[in-house]
Amino acid sequence: MYKSSIRPLLFRFDPEWVHHFTFKTLKKLGKTAAFRSIIKKKFQLEDPRLEREVFGLKFKNPVGLAAGFDKDAKLFRELSDLGFGFIEIGTVTPKPQPGNEKKRLFRLKEDNAIINRMGFNNDGVEAAVKRLKKNKNVLIGGNIGKNKITPNENAVEDYKICFEALYDYVNYFVVNVSSPNTPNLRELQDKEPLTNLLNTLQNLNAKKPKQKPILLKIAPDLTDAQLLDIIDIVKETKIAGVIATNTTISREGLQSENKNETGGLSGKPLKNRATEVIRFLSDKSNKAFPIIGVGGIHTAEDALEKLDAGASLVQLYTGFIYEGPGLIKKINQAILGRK
Repeated sequence: MYKSSIRPLLFRFDPEWVHHFTFKTLKKLGKTAAFRSIIKKKFQLEDPRLEREVFGLKFKNPVGLAAGFDKDAKLFRELSDLGFGFIEIGTVTPKPQPGNEKKRLFRLKEDNAIINRMGFNNDGVEAAVKRLKKNKNVLIGGNIGKNKITPNENAVEDYKICFEALYDYVNYFVVNVSSPNTPNLRELQDKEPLTNLLNTLQNLNAKKPKQKPILLKIAPDLTDAQLLDIIDIVKETKIAGVIATNTTISREGLQSENKNETGGLSGKPLKNRATEVIRFLSDKSNKAFPIIGVGGIHTAEDALEKLDAGASLVQLYTGFIYEGPGLIKKINQAILGRK
């Protein structure tokens, strides 16, 4: 029904407008117990065989929602009702910021892809905290970044602010230095600044009564040498794991008219490269740390491919938009089918 009726209607309108319209609609409908009951019955798949324990956390199933969809923690409960095993909010920054000028979100229908140059638009970390205080049982990841106006030499302070503010309200952290839409952000992926950033956060973590897993989200555009550096950095800083991958700046093989828009590309064109990065990290590190696989998952088979390559968990974003919420259940059914 989603692909035949709902998606064609939604895809007639501006994608950013549709995003906000969908949020408002789900938020309103989600206030009624009857609607929530229907949604859970249709989309959720509860089975103890789907449970995963990764970096010390228990996930009810291995299919999560990637950061960028629920930036401000406005809809995590309703999205969890659709069957996700965990929700990653953000990217959040210390101060609110509007992001880049519109239009900044583009569908590439022929490629089953999206290009975005949102630029970490969000209400700021304190607004996210206020909403997360109402969370009861949704496993939440907190994806953190720096404000656009913060120079790279001061970036560590922004990540520290977000870490401290979110510590009591998220189950794990994700350090985002790989978005292509904040000027010079990807320079923080270089070995020296990245090691310094992660060590600083780990030192803060060590002072807490209970340490929270810290993960690093990396770009798919890194070279093999840079990926080997990432393995060394994970080992040196002792962070919990890696999310592979963020969006790409590559435009290879695209057919859609919007293919030359600047920003990060997500969706099917990213599938193979994301899997390659996962397999490289898993093999070269001898499976030394958990990996969350994300990028181009549009079918259950795509998700199984990521898991086979070495991912412990997977996340959806563009596939969720193109294929609808039924994709979550299909992936979990396929996982159970292997048991």
